[in-house]
Amino acid sequence: MSGRTVPAAPVVDAALWRTAFVLVLGTFMATLDTTIVSVALDVLVDRFDASVTGIQWVSTAYLLAVVAAVPASGWLADRFGGRRTWAVAVAVFLVASALCALAWSLPSLIAFRVLQGLAGGLLPPVGQALLARAAGRDRIGRVISVVGVVPLLSPVLGPLAGGAILGAASWPWLFLVNVPVGAVALLLVRRCVPASAPVEPRAPFDLRGAALLAPGLAVLVFGLTEVGRGRAVPLGVAVAAVAVGAVMLVAFVVHGLRTTRVPLIDPRLFTRPPLGVAAVALVVLGASVFGTMFLLPLYLQGAGGLTAWETGLLLAPQGLGAAAGSLWVSRVVHRVAARTLVLSGITLVALGTAVFTQLGHDVPDAAIAVSLLVRGLGAAMIGAPVLALAYRGVEPAHLPRAAGALNLLNTLGGSVGTAVLAVVLQTRLTGRGPDAAAAFGDTFWWVLALTALAALAATRLPGQRARGAAA
Repeated sequence: MSGRTVPAAPVVDAALWRTAFVLVLGTFMATLDTTIVSVALDVLVDRFDASVTGIQWVSTAYLLAVVAAVPASGWLADRFGGRRTWAVAVAVFLVASALCALAWSLPSLIAFRVLQGLAGGLLPPVGQALLARAAGRDRIGRVISVVGVVPLLSPVLGPLAGGAILGAASWPWLFLVNVPVGAVALLLVRRCVPASAPVEPRAPFDLRGAALLAPGLAVLVFGLTEVGRGRAVPLGVAVAAVAVGAVMLVAFVVHGLRTTRVPLIDPRLFTRPPLGVAAVALVVLGASVFGTMFLLPLYLQGAGGLTAWETGLLLAPQGLGAAAGSLWVSRVVHRVAARTLVLSGITLVALGTAVFTQLGHDVPDAAIAVSLLVRGLGAAMIGAPVLALAYRGVEPAHLPRAAGALNLLNTLGGSVGTAVLAVVLQTRLTGRGPDAAAAFGDTFWWVLALTALAALAATRLPGQRARGAAA
């Protein structure tokens, strides 16, 4: 017999699970609203007598607001306290949701979606920082592997929930569905989430950094999104937006390295192992998960001829795989090296993606469903170990800033990755001509390339399991 003993799983008590449950409600609302409106665009076109291009701003405005809000999450939590920041963000999100349901015109709906996105962008990073602090280094792996399934489920559940709501009620309920969820979160937050005093109550706001980072990200994502839509705005305007956004981001990095104050997002964070490698993995994971959830519905409802509800049902196996994978990871994350889990997950994502490169060649629905199940399992094995590893290496006082940085990269990976894949798809649709369905298969080769890039980065993750009480 070997003298090696298997470490016992860290004990997660009921109080910590209650904390996780309350905090995950905020993440659920924010991430679900990214995709729930996607199936209602035709309904909104009729309701507001608007063009498809105009209605697209209902989704785009929310996404840009989320991207713009995430960088400020760390400063707000340091300045006012994590729990207070999170509770105020939930309250603003609820008010904005109710206003969206009461919108009287397209401009008013877009304006309220911006407010909703600004609040929603704060919820995942502030919630993760609070959870990491409550769990501590020994238990964060188990907890984050369970609650981390929410961002993986949202791209699947959004269209499915949207289709179900529209089948039974009118469009305002797409937004009113947030009200009971948020109300429960606000009622329980003071009872279940430990208070967190402001770390730096007099911390000055990095005004120059905010003026470069948030608008730079928004302009970059806007430019890429408009290029991917097939020139809904003049191509020159979209390309100029991409260039301006890129220059502003470079300027922010230079500012962050030179400033004597605490920057909004500290670029030096990513030079500290394992945050740099974790950042690459999260960017690629966001691009792969959200990119696939962008491409597949277009294919299934176009060449596949499925309804929105049928498409949602066919996409559901990815959510089931993610849920099953998260439960399994929560049992082994404390005794298996992060590199082993992440590389195994990337392998499964690659296997699940390979089938999609053949779209346009009569791929059976059953093969698509099985591939999505495999991809969901793999995605669950990537995100949670990477986040747990990153948070274990961060001092408690730095958790809000680190959570903001990691969530920014994951959000950026999803939004920029989706926009880039949209550009690739548009190019392939033009090149394929009559054989438009095969253009989707061509685009998924790019998704497969992203998984190869993630695998290369993951080889730099620690090859030993985490040390701590569980070890």
